[in-house]
Amino acid sequence: MKIITLLLLALGLSMDCFAVAIGIGFSNKNIKLKKYLSVALIFGAAHFIMPLIGWLIGDSFKIYIESFDYWVAFGLLLLIGVKMLIESTKKNNVKCFTIDKTTVIFLLTIATSIDALATGIVFVPYSTLIWISISIIGGTSFIFSFIGMGVGIHFGKRFHFNVEILGGIILIGIGLKTLIEHLYFS
Repeated sequence: MKIITLLLLALGLSMDCFAVAIGIGFSNKNIKLKKYLSVALIFGAAHFIMPLIGWLIGDSFKIYIESFDYWVAFGLLLLIGVKMLIESTKKNNVKCFTIDKTTVIFLLTIATSIDALATGIVFVPYSTLIWISISIIGGTSFIFSFIGMGVGIHFGKRFHFNVEILGGIILIGIGLKTLIEHLYFS
């Protein structure tokens, strides 16, 4: 496997993290640096661990995960996105997309990294490259998550509107994109 191929793979896997991190930044404009780093680290760690699990399980698992991974990602993103849209219409406008809720971060982490689990199977023939590969994937996902939150915070502070609606629409859009790609283009 060439390094350029690996970098493109890592970039592709980190795009969901980037988009979700923008939504996190929009919804949490006053994130403390410690929390900001911890969310990016969680996303990066998941993208390190999930392909490792996929690689460890190998080809026998590929049959099982490929048949439903996009449905899981779609379902989780749809669920969180719809919840954000519903919560944004409530009078008291309690923030529902807070990174202080462990369940939200857990669901977002699973939704953005499930493709990385299936991708780990790609590395079965390249076992000697597994540690460098998952390090690049995890590192790229960390960097793009960190940058995405910064972009979200920046624009969230500049534009004053109900960002819960935008965040919900973004998450639903990512879920639909994942579903459509797998149903019609794979």
